[in-house]
Formats: sequence, structure tokens, C-alpha cells
Amino acid sequence: MSTNGPVGDSTVTAMLKAWRGGDAGALERLVPLVHAELHRLAEGCMRGERPDHTLQATALVNEAYLRLIDQHQARWQNRAPSSSASQRSSCAES
Repeated sequence: MSTNGPVGDSTVTAMLKAWRGGDAGALERLVPLVHAELHRLAEGCMRGERPDHTLQATALVNEAYLRLIDQHQARWQNRAPSSSASQRSSCAES
């Protein structure tokens, strides 16, 4: 499975359903995909920043991740809410 481009909705949804159904391995497969997607989004946000800006895409990914895991009450059904939350977290300060 490639992590170079956007992760397909059906892939994420299937992994979320499997994880919710008790498949711990689904989470292990999902986390690297989500991380790669967050990094791709953060790099896109950073392209619009001024050249001397010191914040790096990795810092945005870390911030987005912390905000996502802080939503421990959320029951992710598919990619839409997590993608929306991560985009808002990644680009909120830019």
C-alpha cells in the first residue's frame, strides 16, 4: 500500500471498521497511513507560508496528531471527520 498520495476513503473506512470491530492490527496499519496523509496536508499548508517561516510540516503533523488523539470520545466511522479535523489542525495557524 503506497503512502505517497492521498489515502482512499474506502481504505480508511475499512480499517476504521476493522479496528472498531476488535482488529488491533487494523490500527497498526492505519496509523502510518494517517501520518503520511497528515504530513502531505501539512506540506501543502507550509507552501503558502513566507520563505523565512520556521515552522516545519512535521511540527504541524505532531500538533494535528495531538489534537486528534485528544478527541478520545470521537467514534470515527469513516475518513470525513478525521480528515476534516486534521486539515483544520494542520492549517489553523497558517
